[in-house]
This record gives sequence, C-alpha cells and structure tokens, in this order.
Amino acid sequence: MSAPAGSLVLALHGHMPWVLAHGGWPHGAHWLYEAALEVWLPLLEAIDAVHAAGARAPLTLGLTPVLLEQLAHPRFQEGFAAFLEEELARARRDSTDPDPSVRLLARDYWLPWLTTHRDRYESLDRDLVGAFAAHARAGRLELLSSLATHGYAALLKHDRCIRAQLEVGLDTSERHLGFRPTGLWLPECSFRPQGDWRAPVLGVERQRAGVDRILEAAGVTHFFVDAHLVAGARSEGVWAGGRFEKVGWEAADTDGAAGWRAVLEPHAVHTGGGPGRIAAFARHPDVSEQVWSADAGYPGDARYLEFHKHHGPRGLRYWQVTDRQAGLGDKAWYDPESTAHAVHAHAQHFAALARERLTAWRAATGRDGCVTAAFDAELFGHWWHEGVRFLRDVLLTLHHDPAVRVETAAQRLARVPPDKVAWLPEGSWGEGGDHRVWMNDRLGWTWEALYRAEDRFLGLRYQVEEGGAARAEAARPLVVEAARELLLLQA
Repeated sequence: MSAPAGSLVLALHGHMPWVLAHGGWPHGAHWLYEAALEVWLPLLEAIDAVHAAGARAPLTLGLTPVLLEQLAHPRFQEGFAAFLEEELARARRDSTDPDPSVRLLARDYWLPWLTTHRDRYESLDRDLVGAFAAHARAGRLELLSSLATHGYAALLKHDRCIRAQLEVGLDTSERHLGFRPTGLWLPECSFRPQGDWRAPVLGVERQRAGVDRILEAAGVTHFFVDAHLVAGARSEGVWAGGRFEKVGWEAADTDGAAGWRAVLEPHAVHTGGGPGRIAAFARHPDVSEQVWSADAGYPGDARYLEFHKHHGPRGLRYWQVTDRQAGLGDKAWYDPESTAHAVHAHAQHFAALARERLTAWRAATGRDGCVTAAFDAELFGHWWHEGVRFLRDVLLTLHHDPAVRVETAAQRLARVPPDKVAWLPEGSWGEGGDHRVWMNDRLGWTWEALYRAEDRFLGLRYQVEEGGAARAEAARPLVVEAARELLLLQA
C-alpha cells in the first residue's frame, strides 16, 4: 500500500461570550443552552461513534476559557437540564398539534432526538467538559486553548494585556481540563508581527512584540491563521538537520515548490527575536469554503433543516431550506430521511476534495501536504442541524482512505515538523482579511474606552506596588476585581 499523500487537520473553534445570568432568550443563557444541545452533545456522540467504529480520525477542537467556565458552572448544569425538559415538553405539545405534519415530525423526530440527548447529558453526570477532556486524554481529539475572554489580540494596546489574556486563558484551560493545551486559537485569527505599531485610536506609536513571540514564550507550539497571511509571508530561513539556516526574503518568490507560502504546509514563524519553533496552520480556502460559502456551501442544500423558521416563538423547527431565496412562508416540510443522502453525498465530496488537493500537492512537489479545514464549531449542529453528522461521516470516510491521514494539529507537527521559517504579516480571518470588522467608524469609541482602561489598570498596579507590601496585600482583592473587569471589557 502506498503512503498517504498528506494529512487533513479538521479544526473547530468553540466559543461563547459570558451569557449566564444575562437573561434567557435570545442572547442570554438560552444561546448557550442551544449550543450545548445542538453542538456539544451531538459532537460527543459523533466522537463516540467514530471510536466505536474502530476509526482513528481525531478532531482538533478549541474550547475557549470563557466557554469552559460556563459549561462547568453549576448554574449552567442546572439551567441546561431544565432547558432540555422545556424542549421535550414543547415536542410533546406539538405531537398533538392540529397540523398533521407538525404532529408527525414532533412524535417521530423531535421527541426521540431530544430524549436521546437529555439521557446522554444525564449519563455524563452533566459534565460536558469532563467528557471532552476524557476524549482528549484517549487521543480522540486535541483540545486547544485561547485568550481568556476572547480578546482581539492584534488590537490590544499593551503587550502585558495580551500576556495576561493568554496566561489566564491557559491557566483556566488547565484547571478545567486537567492538562495544559499547547495549541491555541487566536480569537478571530487576529495576528500582528513584531514591529512599529500605531494604535487605531488615540495616536499611540511604539515598537511592539509580535503576538507569535508572546505565544511562544508561554509554551504555545501552534496556532491558526487565515490563508492570506501565509500567501503574504516573507521567507526567513529553513530548519535543516536541527539547525536554522538563513535564506533571503526572495526565496518565497522563487521556490514555491519547496513549500513557501503554501496553505498546504504549516510554517514555523519568525518571532522577531529568532527563528522560532512555533507553527502557524493556514486555513485552506477551497476546502473550507465548501462549508462556509453562503452561495455554494453544503448547509444551503434544499433538504436540510431551515434555521430561521420556528413553530411559534422559540418553537421547534419543522421546515427544510427548500430554496435559499424563498421566503419563510414558502418553505416545505422537513424530511429527516432525505437528509441522510445529502449528508453522505456532501461528506464524500468533502473527502474527495481533500484527497485531490493532497495528491496534487504530492505530485507537484513530492512533499507531504496538510489540508487545514477550520470552522466555527457552532456552524455544525446549531446553524447547520445535520452538520455534526457530516463531520462524523467525513472522519469515517477518510479513516478508510489510504491517501489521507486525519491528524490533530499537534500530531501533524510531531510527525512532520515545519522546515520553512516565515515572517507573517498582520491580519485576521474577517472580511477583507484585516481588522475592519472589529475596528471601524462605529466601533472606534469602544477602543478608546478600552485603551484608557488598560492604561488606568497598569497605572493602578504601579501605584499599589510602590506603596509597599502591606498596602499591596490590602489592595489585592480590589486589583483582582479590576483585572477581571478589564478582561471582560476586552471580550
């Protein structure tokens, strides 16, 4: 049997801002409950199914510290149990609805589906975090950490604040998971290299450490960026025989076959202070767009469950997409059986596309490629109801494909360490590839407030420290509370 052409790293980013005790529906705790029901419980079931089938096809999954804190909180555990019972009661009421289509779907689909997930939650002792950690310890997935409250690293004013977000995030992940992740999801994939920096408001200018250097100093070994950052990379050197060898910046322009600027290979990142060992995985645009695309993405298939139409306020959903251009009044009834064919076809197409990209790269360069397909986790199960089943079928399909190995990001790095060392430009995975989604004319005032809060907090720290040990100890509770508020402000 020939060796695989390369690897698929399937990475999901799971995040939720703090919503507990912020009301219920639509943007309070119910938002978190919906994600737990539609994303996290089905994802645990999918991992179980892949393992039960004897497949080694691990996921790379980010659970942000603020999400971990909420999933482990007693208020969530009790509130989610009550939410599940409310959903079951809603399905029971709908099973006696005057409309026969609603009655049938409520009785034959929603009641069994909700009962299965309610029972699964109770069988885990209501500990979703523990279940994911157990899978990670068993090698069935890699869990990533992130910044503590999802702060947008590239635009925070002080390097100390980035370090604080990172250190608190890593500590929080370790406390909940029982181990310290080495991989990290940068919020919105926002990245800034070392160099001169001008604040987008208030006119501050100074030399800044790169985000990559801050991550590496904290023990992070890999993170994720969008494709355009690698496409705009500058060649710095190569690792050969354990030694770093400098190359000219033009190497990336003249030797693409060696892997420079290729989204099909992770790059080691030059951190400004040296060649660096921290690696950046670039999202593969063609493969990822099969799911992300608003026009051609799989979730828009006519057979899938329509997200936007509910049976009454906060009701269950009984309609299919039908036509993406159709109004909600023109949606046809959902047919769960027909979605099995759609999920299978789309999983096969996705697997074939990953295989084609890897075999083409191997044929063109002779190198072991890596397709990184990165998505927001809530896209699967929440926005796209059948999406978790799609992930399961992709993993099972590729387990039997001799051309593609499915690996976590950490496994890929351990097996094929990056040999290219590159300088990466600034950017994000938002619209335009820059910061415009998070910094624009409507949002500038928020950054002014945030920057003044950063300055004020750091000044407060200096004042407390200069007052001596007794004053510092007395002020400690207030400083801790101020730090917590600053972290939340940076969310």
